Amino acid sequence: MKFGRPMILACALSLASVSAASAASSAASGSVALALAGVVAPYSSLPIAQKKAVAALFNGDSKVAHAKAITVTADKIACRASNVDITSRSCELTFGPRTRSIKGRAANEIFATEALAGVPSDGAAGTIYESLTKLSCALDPKVIKQNGGGGADCTFQPGN
Repeated sequence: MKFGRPMILACALSLASVSAASAASSAASGSVALALAGVVAPYSSLPIAQKKAVAALFNGDSKVAHAKAITVTADKIACRASNVDITSRSCELTFGPRTRSIKGRAANEIFATEALAGVPSDGAAGTIYESLTKLSCALDPKVIKQNGGGGADCTFQPGN
């Protein structure tokens, strides 16, 4: 049984590295970042002019009049969908002290966009979960207008 302790140590180190990796920040850029900002911005506390600019960019209008950079942030986004009650899908979006509850199609759009951005899913008792924290998306309309694939970048932490 000389291999018992080294094997336990190897397994423990492997699990620790997986935990550290899942706690690390993730990033999205280009069209995925624009999509993530686009589905979150309508519920955020951005000024109306910035919300309209993000909506226009996300809708394919790269010639928006808004010239300044736009930052879309969320403290936490937690989505769930049921694989038993297939009509059930919802998201909770937290912006500082304010939380917005979203259901149905809009929640599905956020859920799917999180998956597109690489947010891992988790499941239990007939429910699939996806969540992220510390979302920060930077959009630069001037760069997006150049149609070179740049101008949209997001960072976030998966889970919690």
